[in-house]
Amino acid sequence: MKTFTLTCAMLLMSYFGLFAQSGMTIQGGGTLTVNGNLSITPVFVCGQVLTDTRDGKTYSTVLIGAQCWMAQNLNVGARINGPQEQTNNSVIEKYCSYDDENNCNVYGGLYQWDEAMQYSTTEGVKGICPTGWHLPADAEWTILTTFLGGEAIASGKMKETGTMHWSSPNTGATNSSGFTALPGGNRDEIGRSLSINGDADFWSSTQTAADNAWARELDYSNVTVYRGSFFKPYGFSVRCVKN
Repeated sequence: MKTFTLTCAMLLMSYFGLFAQSGMTIQGGGTLTVNGNLSITPVFVCGQVLTDTRDGKTYSTVLIGAQCWMAQNLNVGARINGPQEQTNNSVIEKYCSYDDENNCNVYGGLYQWDEAMQYSTTEGVKGICPTGWHLPADAEWTILTTFLGGEAIASGKMKETGTMHWSSPNTGATNSSGFTALPGGNRDEIGRSLSINGDADFWSSTQTAADNAWARELDYSNVTVYRGSFFKPYGFSVRCVKN
């Protein structure tokens, strides 16, 4: 048995049916094994729709520089009410702003840092992300904002345009990066829903202290991406980046 790396040429040949030979079948795309059958493992290409096999939800993806990002906020888990704490109970739990599942359907879930990390403290861990994706480290957020011209202007290139979801005036929003940031707001440390339509707050997987971690905040009124250290019990949005 011989194993070969599937090239673009092979993909084209497959497309035109040149592998349609007796005793050979096409099952996917990726690694070609010659043993009487053609077995190909599917390969994800950034820009394709990501399907989360855990619940069947789908997410747009976008290539920004050399990074592949989810272009929607993650919405996975069972909803609990804001005053409750998310716990290490083998069930992914989420908050929805104002305890309304419809807000999760639009803006994604809100997660405490420990829940988002699935109770690891390892930078770049998979956490609650789909398989093959992970919670971006602080340095990965910096790579993104640097590619978009720096923190002072990057928010405008990341925010969804218009005021369907963002509060007016949604200053400088062009979404030229395709990141399509949505203002899911946050859940504060005592369980209140705050700033929906006004802020987009995203966790990184990098701690700053035992009780704090780096996050990024985008605001409706300017084009700055704020980098700050936030209390881990806050509930923030999650964007995953491809491994």
